[in-house]
Amino acid sequence: MIRAEVAIIGAGPAGTAAALRLGQLGVRDVVLVDRADFPRDKTCGSGVSPRGIRTLRELGVWDEIAPQAYRVAGLRLVTPGDRELYLSGGDRTAAIVCRRRTLDHVLLERARALGVRFVPNFPVAELRQEGGRVVGFVGRDGREVAARQTIVADGAHSRFTVDRRPPRLMHAIMGWWEGVPFTAHHVEMVFDRLVTPGYGWMFPESDSRVNIGICYEDPELRLNGRRVFQDFLDKHYARRLRGATPVGAFKGHPIACAFRIGRLGSPGRLVVGEAGRMVHPATAEGISQGMRSGVLAAETLAPVLAGLRDERSVIATYESRCRRAFGLSFRAARLWRAAVNSSALDRVVAAVERPAVKTALGRLMATM
Repeated sequence: MIRAEVAIIGAGPAGTAAALRLGQLGVRDVVLVDRADFPRDKTCGSGVSPRGIRTLRELGVWDEIAPQAYRVAGLRLVTPGDRELYLSGGDRTAAIVCRRRTLDHVLLERARALGVRFVPNFPVAELRQEGGRVVGFVGRDGREVAARQTIVADGAHSRFTVDRRPPRLMHAIMGWWEGVPFTAHHVEMVFDRLVTPGYGWMFPESDSRVNIGICYEDPELRLNGRRVFQDFLDKHYARRLRGATPVGAFKGHPIACAFRIGRLGSPGRLVVGEAGRMVHPATAEGISQGMRSGVLAAETLAPVLAGLRDERSVIATYESRCRRAFGLSFRAARLWRAAVNSSALDRVVAAVERPAVKTALGRLMATM
């Protein structure tokens, strides 16, 4: 039996941010488990938005992450009507692309330096419950963790979430290449009718390596994802990929999101990140929301663990803070998806020669 004040299931950005913030707030006996050992690769576009960068700064890890990430200062946007637009922030870092092998490991190691105990190779089989309250969990091999509070951060496939609404699923498939020509320090977002209201992307991970992918909705599972991806590549990247070298095979993964924040807790349990469907419904970004929700969970639990607040307020406080953090952005996603599905985005881009329109579009995308 492993005993802890707080036990966390999943060491992605949400779980590691929660662990790190708990350590910074002086909470001891924090245990973090994951089915894998670290460092490990994770299939992900690896883009971190301005909001995510602010969280990395708040957590004190930005100076360690920045040299290992690819700086993004601009965007190439392609509309469903094949209009093209470049938005640039000049020399200012607007976002980064940081491989999950690096990002998650840096957060984890910083948390361990503050006393967080990491237990790898620990797939969780079920939650431990006493009197209707979650009091830890049990591994598939029989190991048990007993905890005053449990944070669920095990991603899209979570079996331990609280919200029982059917999730809105997006499907992502992506690949990696070396030697693809691209505009330095620019990401690409391609809104093609092959995948709308989703989109395709090209994110540079270094001066020579990029990841290219698509995310799309297919609620009735009628589409062949590889065929859709190949059609997208043939249409938008065939020329640039001609002399490039593929790195590994295509990989796919589901993305669980929602337009509205649902239930995120039960007695003894808080749910963070993609396990709580806190992924942006238009851009499918989950790293920023995962880290922020992990920080909010830690900051909500710390005074309770210190005996300064009543536990009964935990769930309502945490859910309220998450709604304030993500509600406006998720509502804006509805407007963005509607614009992509119609001709509105094309009309905006057609009018973008006017500086005010270009500025407004840039601010909208930064807010999302």
